[in-house]
Formats: sequence, C-alpha cells, structure tokens
Amino acid sequence: MADMASYQSDETDVGERAILDLGAFVGDLIIEDDAPSDDVSLEGLEQELEDCKTDDVVATILSKGTKLRDYTKDVENNLRKVELDSIEDYIKESDNLVSLHDQIRDCDTILSQMETLLSGFQAEIGSISSDIKILQEKSMDMGLKLKNRKVAESKLAKFVEDIIVPPRMIDIIVDGEVNEEYMKTLEILSKKLKFVEVDQMFKTSKALTDVQPELERLRQKAVSKVFDFMVQKLYALRKPKTNVQILQQSVLLKYKYVISFLKEHGKEVYLEVRAAYIDTMNKVLSANFRAYIQALEKLQLDIATSSDLIGVDTRSTSLFLRGREPLKNRSAVFALGERINILKEIDEPALIPHIAEASSKKYPYEVLFRSLHKLLMDTATSEYLFSDEFFGEETIFYDIFAGPFAVVDEHFNTILPNCFDAIGLMLMIRIIHQHQLVMSRRRIPCLDSFLDKVNIALWPRFKMVFDMHLNSLRTANVRTLWEDDVHPHYVMRRYAEFTASLIHLNVDYGDGQLELNLERLRMAIDDLLVKLAKLFTKQKLQTVFLINNYDMTIAVLKEAGPDGGKIQMHFEELLKNNTAIFVEELLVEHFSDLIKFVKTRASEDSSSGSERPITVAEVEPIVKDFAGRWKTAIELMHNDVITSFSNFLCGMEILRAALTQLLLYYTRLSDCIKRIVGGSTLNKDLVSISSIMYEIRKYSRTF
Repeated sequence: MADMASYQSDETDVGERAILDLGAFVGDLIIEDDAPSDDVSLEGLEQELEDCKTDDVVATILSKGTKLRDYTKDVENNLRKVELDSIEDYIKESDNLVSLHDQIRDCDTILSQMETLLSGFQAEIGSISSDIKILQEKSMDMGLKLKNRKVAESKLAKFVEDIIVPPRMIDIIVDGEVNEEYMKTLEILSKKLKFVEVDQMFKTSKALTDVQPELERLRQKAVSKVFDFMVQKLYALRKPKTNVQILQQSVLLKYKYVISFLKEHGKEVYLEVRAAYIDTMNKVLSANFRAYIQALEKLQLDIATSSDLIGVDTRSTSLFLRGREPLKNRSAVFALGERINILKEIDEPALIPHIAEASSKKYPYEVLFRSLHKLLMDTATSEYLFSDEFFGEETIFYDIFAGPFAVVDEHFNTILPNCFDAIGLMLMIRIIHQHQLVMSRRRIPCLDSFLDKVNIALWPRFKMVFDMHLNSLRTANVRTLWEDDVHPHYVMRRYAEFTASLIHLNVDYGDGQLELNLERLRMAIDDLLVKLAKLFTKQKLQTVFLINNYDMTIAVLKEAGPDGGKIQMHFEELLKNNTAIFVEELLVEHFSDLIKFVKTRASEDSSSGSERPITVAEVEPIVKDFAGRWKTAIELMHNDVITSFSNFLCGMEILRAALTQLLLYYTRLSDCIKRIVGGSTLNKDLVSISSIMYEIRKYSRTF
C-alpha cells in the first residue's frame, strides 16, 4: 500500500510539473510576422485555391479578405485552449485510470496463470491424442484380421460342409425308404457330388482321398435303390383298370427329382428307367385304345353302302339287303338333319361304351370318330405335359404314342375304305378342323402331324364318294328312274338334301373346291331332270314336273342358309321361266281363242287402214264365249293347279300369276273393242274388269 501511495504521489507531481512546464512552453511560442519568404514557392497555389473553393473556412477567408497570418494565430490559440482543456480532463480522471491500470495488471496475472494451466492441458491432450491414434490403428488392424478370419472361416466351413458326409445321410441313403426325406437327402448328395467334380480347391485337398470313395459308394447305392423303386412304380401302371393319369399326378410326380438325380448321376440307369416307362406306357395306352375301339365298333350305326347314291334306283336294290335297316337311317344318307349337332358337341366328354351299349343306342360313325379323337386328344395332352414335367423331355411323347397312333391308324384304315357316307366324311373333316383348333388353344403341338395325316386321308375319300354320286347321275338309266308322276322325284329330293347338307357344312369354311364340286353336281342333275321330264308325253306335264322339282329343291336349299348361294339362285331362275311357260299353257288350254286374237289381231289399229280391219263379227264370238264360261274356266284352272302341284303355296302363286295374265289379255281385248267401228254393241256382253278382279281376289283369299 505504501508503494501504491508513493506511486500515486509521484504521478501527481509529475502531472503538475507537466502542466506548469506546458504553460510556460506555450507562453514562450512566438510567431514571426515578417519571416523571410524567399524559399516559399507559389507554384500551384492557384490550382489549390481553386480546389478549396468548396471548403467553408477557405471560402470565408477568401471572401472576407482575412490575412493568413492572423487566421493562423487564431487557430493556434484555439488549439492551445483545447489542449489545456484536455489535460485538465485527464488530470480529473487520473484516479480512475490508476484503478483501471491495477485491474489490467491483475487480469494479466490471472491470464498468465490460465495460460500456464492451458499449456499443461494442451500437453496432456496431445499425449492422449497420440494414444488414441495408436489405439485406432490397433483397432483397424484387429478388425481387418477379424474380417479375414471370418472369410477364411466361412470358406472353410462351406468347404467342410460340402465335403463332409454326415452319418445320418449315410443311414438314409443306405437303409431309408424312398420318400420325401430321402429325396431331400438325394439333393444334398447331388450337391456334394457336383462339388467334388467342379471345385478346384477340393481336388488339391488331402480330404479328396478320404471323402471321394465314400461319395461314390453312396452314389451307386442311391442309384441302385431309386432304380428299383421307380421300376416298381412303373409296374403298377400295368395293373388292369389302373387310372394312369391319377397315378402319374398323385404318385409319380412326387418323385420327379429321382429322375433328375438319375439323369445327372446315373445316366445309364436313367436311360433304363426311361426305356421302361416308354415300353410300359406304350403297351398300356395301346391296349386301352384297342379295347376302346372294339367297344365303339359295337355302337356303330351303318348309314350308307356303295349302292346308296343319288342316281341309283332304290327299287333295284335287294330287299334282303335293306330289310334290317330302319327307314330313318336311309334318309340320313343324304340329309344332314340332327347329325350337325356333333359339331356343337366338340368339347363334350368321350362316349363311355358300356353305358351307351346298355341303352342299346347306335351312333353314326362321325359320333364314334369324335369320341375316339376326343379321348386321344385328352390322353395325349395329359401324357405330353407329364413327360415334359417328369422327364424334362418333350420328345419322349412320340416314343410313347407310337403304339397308340398305330392302333388308331389301323382302325381308321379299316373303316375308311368301307365308308360311303359323304355327309359323315365331311362331318369328320370338320371335326378334325375343330380338334386342331382345340389343340392350338391348349398350345399342345404333339398331335399336329397326326391330325394333319387324318385330314389328308379324309379329303380323297370324300372326293371319291362324291364322284360316285356325280357319276350315278351322269350314268343313270332315265327309263328305269322315270315314274309317271309329276310330283318331286326322289332322285331330285336326294340331290337337294345332299347339296343342302354340304352347303350347310361349308357355311363357316368357304371351301372353294367343295363349291366347284357342287356346281358339277348341279349341272349333272339339271341334265338328268330335263331327260326325265321329256319322258312325259304332254308338254304341260313336263313343265309341271320341272316346276314341282325346282320348287322342292329351293325349299330344301333355303333350310341350309338364308342367302341361298349361286345354286339356289340358279333353280329360282329355272322356276321363274317354267312358271311363265306353264301359265301360258294353262291359259291357252281354256282361253285359246282369246289369247290367239290378242296376240295376232289386238295390236292392229283399225283406224290405220290395214288390209283386213277388225270387225264386230270377228270379235263377238270371243266376247260371248268368255262371258259364258269364264268363271267355270277359272274354277277348272284352280282345280288343275291344286292337283298338279305338291306345294300348295307354289300352286296358288302360279294360279294368281295365271289369273293376272288372263286379266291383262282381257283388258287388251276390251281396249281393242273400243277402237272397232260399232264395238259399242258388244258392251252388254263384256265382263267388267272389276268382276274379274273380284274373282281373282276370291281365289287369292284361299291362301
């Protein structure tokens, strides 16, 4: 404290002396007014004054004209006063400054101590950082070693796992039954065998000599055991009344890995199993199809023989040959009828022979054909999919089905040469086409070549039977076929039904070759029908015969399709032409004088001065004859039409056409009479047009 007081008194003394000395010093300042200015340069003064014009002080001095020396003294005095004021303020604050100085010194001491402490901390932290870095390096080194050891352990563990042969696996392979556990063990064994064959590290390992012989013995034992097991399962397929498909799906597919194991590790044994399966299924399926075909043959209904042709006289066929055939079966030779329903039953299940046989029902061959091929498709589809899944081979199917294909071909080659049913053959062609579509939708190609072969065999046979029908018309004995009856001939009815059936079966297919053949058949029946018509002695009967046959043919063809086609249009044109001929013949028969006069004389104009003008005397007999018997004649025409035409509607159309033509003739006669001189005298005998119209309407109401 004494030091502090001494220090403060010293400071005070120094301050006072400074003040006194400063005042004395300032008081001694002398500014000389007339200081020599020889060394003062005025160069650039004007420029500096110009630059300082904006300064307020300079501007004031310049404006007032104050002398620079006076102004300088004022400035000096002001500065001195300010300086003295500042010194006084400093002296007043000296105590505070001393206190601030002490505080700063204390802070310096404390900060010095803290600096020492922090320096110690820094040294310790540096040491710790070095230790941490060392530990970090050690940790990274240990982590790398651990990772390498884990990798090594993993590879070693996998290697040991792949080569080791557990006792449990040996027990299962040697003594276990072939079941799900056995197949899992086979998978493990397969992996070990593949590892031994592929892994390069194992080939250089000393474990090779210990493990490989054991694995080989296990492989041989497994191959032998599963071979015996599979052969036993295959023999089960040969048992009578075995449902092969159920056995395949529920039993064999469970053991498909056995086949994969044999394929990889027992190729020779696999080939033996494959051959045993092919042989077994070939024999089983062949026997099943042979038995099914034999059962179907008992259900067959014979439709046609070689003599059942369009142009063959039915009266020439022996009664002994036809005595056992129902009449309805004979009609199915040419008419499609309900046989078309088979195309709507494409996806129906195959016939079960013993059930059908129990009902004593017989079927046309196309029904049996569809049933046989339906069974073939379903069996082939199932076997194709099974072979692909079980053996992993699609080609095995063709080896299996070589036998069944041969059985079906043998049956078909026996049936086809004796088939004379053209409708049935066309139905079979359509059935094959539908079956091809079914297999296409299933995406199963295994029957493509077989179905193509059947289709190729059916078309030539159909063409041959069709040509037999065609030749029967071309070579028919007209006098043998002729009957003294104007109603539709049975040959024409056969033709109409036969053609309508084939047209119906061609609606959705548009087969151009079939249409050409039908056109050939149409030309042949045209020739034959005209020949039969010419055997009638009267022209009118010939025309009636043709009209009846054409009308019947058109009616039958309309049932085949609404559009009719070219053949129907052809017969409609023939019907129209012959109807016009008959109408003319019918009118000539009852009104010959009227028609002759109208055609020859009525067109002549009496006022034109012709050589032989029409007279009342010439026309009067015709008018009176018509007036006297026109109603009776129309009645006779009506009766004639009713008895001549088998189709009532057709007859009434013809009668209406005849009466309309008669009205036209009589109208022309009436017009001619009006132009005759004195023709008005015949008005009393003329029949009014309204009366004739009334009579026509009366007959029109009858239909």
